[in-house]
Amino acid sequence: MTTSPLRTYRASAAPRLLAAACLLAAAAIALAASASTARAQGVTPIPGDPVATQSGKVAGKLLPSGVKAYLGIPYAAAPVRELRWRATQPLPPWAGVYNADRLAPECIQVLRRHNLNHYFGEEPTSEDCLYLNIWVPADAGPDSKLSVLVYIYGGGFTIGSGGMALYGGENVAKQGAIFVNFNYRLGALGFMAHPELAKESPQRASGNYGLLDQVAALQRIRSTIGRFGGDPDNVTISGQSAGSSSVAFLQASPLAKGLFRRAVGFSGSPFGNADPLPTRAEAEKAGLAIQETLQAKSFGELRELPADKIVAVQRDCQLGCAGTVRIGPSIDGYFLPDSPAAIFAAGRQNDVPLLVGFTRDESSNDLSKVKSLVEYQAAAKRLYGDRGDALLRLYPAASDAEAPEMGRAAAREGMMEARMRGWAKAQGKRGKSLIYMYMFSRVHPFSAGAKLYDDPARIGAYHTSDVPYWLKTQDAFNLFRTTRDWTAYDRELADRMLGALVAFAKSGDPSTAATAWPKWSVDAERLVDFGDAVSILPMNSERLDFHLAGTP
Repeated sequence: MTTSPLRTYRASAAPRLLAAACLLAAAAIALAASASTARAQGVTPIPGDPVATQSGKVAGKLLPSGVKAYLGIPYAAAPVRELRWRATQPLPPWAGVYNADRLAPECIQVLRRHNLNHYFGEEPTSEDCLYLNIWVPADAGPDSKLSVLVYIYGGGFTIGSGGMALYGGENVAKQGAIFVNFNYRLGALGFMAHPELAKESPQRASGNYGLLDQVAALQRIRSTIGRFGGDPDNVTISGQSAGSSSVAFLQASPLAKGLFRRAVGFSGSPFGNADPLPTRAEAEKAGLAIQETLQAKSFGELRELPADKIVAVQRDCQLGCAGTVRIGPSIDGYFLPDSPAAIFAAGRQNDVPLLVGFTRDESSNDLSKVKSLVEYQAAAKRLYGDRGDALLRLYPAASDAEAPEMGRAAAREGMMEARMRGWAKAQGKRGKSLIYMYMFSRVHPFSAGAKLYDDPARIGAYHTSDVPYWLKTQDAFNLFRTTRDWTAYDRELADRMLGALVAFAKSGDPSTAATAWPKWSVDAERLVDFGDAVSILPMNSERLDFHLAGTP
């Protein structure tokens, strides 16, 4: 494991002749140096630290709010050198005290444009990236048994990190729950399958290493979180976009059995009319294509190549399409023994309470872009073929003024809303746990003159726009430049949404004094709309069934 000497103070490999008194003296000097370094860096130590974990002692830093932050704790062996493209390996123990006072590097990935909505500054990048972050309420003690909310970041399985300011957990901890996020391997380094990798694997599986990282992180959380005041039997997993799909995969995976008690998905789902996952054989063909593209004569040579060369050839459309070979999660026969739809249909999923939803304007296709009735009718025929007339009957428009609104509704319900509902239906068919649904329709109050890659005047309630409300991280958007003029209502809405999320993590029911939340069922399809007002709306079952026709 590669670690910074400023973060981890290890006793050197002392000769056997070294006396016990010398070892004790060295430890005392190391601890004094640790405290001195923390003071020099402006870090306020946490009273009562270090926390003893099974791998070694951990010291965090006290935030001005009183929240205790433990940042950049390793949860697995660094996946470097011979461990590249291998299943997540156990973490070796360390000696001394690990200073968890700063965020760890993000996993190797392409970098973001600086004028994106979600740019929060460059982060250090490394293949040595399997670290997690913990935010603990100020008054938590080892016996507090607090609920634990785990967040998995999105980014199309090619970008993202637990270090992004948008995913900080301080405000969750201020609400009385422990918040944890973590890094997992991305892109070709996290998901590439290859026949040679299957030969190396005891399970004869390859690919999905990023998802195996997620299992390892949850195992680590379960075995360790009690030392920080958390209840290992009351863990809720949540995520957005690819992180939401990850939650669905974890719900389907037998490897995650018993690692969480509830699940939350924001705008990401492998159900409904989502693209089917490739089989292991299909995924391994993509791995061979990467080897051929990089002109590596053997898999051993491929494993030795610099990471940036490998990332450069993967197909990535997060920041403008680049690369040639598409890499992502697959049905590997190990983490996913079958498709999520088949696993849920057989009732073999992890049956836990589920909260899922979407944002109003995140789904985009030709229908969402029409400006006239003629364009709307043409787009319906182009996208739906002989079903186009049926779509136009379900989404009637009689004028140029009505067409854009119907087009946006058809795009929303036919894409992300159908997929999140498909997840709910899959859970409701064979599962016994309760289900809750939401829509987020509040448009951010963009600052006048804010110049972003996406046009603020047209972006609406975009993909990911709900996350700063769920986690109350709205101030992240003004870290480097002012892009949002948050109103008192936006702050109030964030309080309501975070309160509901924490309530769900504590009890499995998101209802609060501020927000009554009805259960969702196939017979009563209702959701909570978080918009310019908070209201309960019916879902249009007939239109949604049209979009899900022919899907499992």
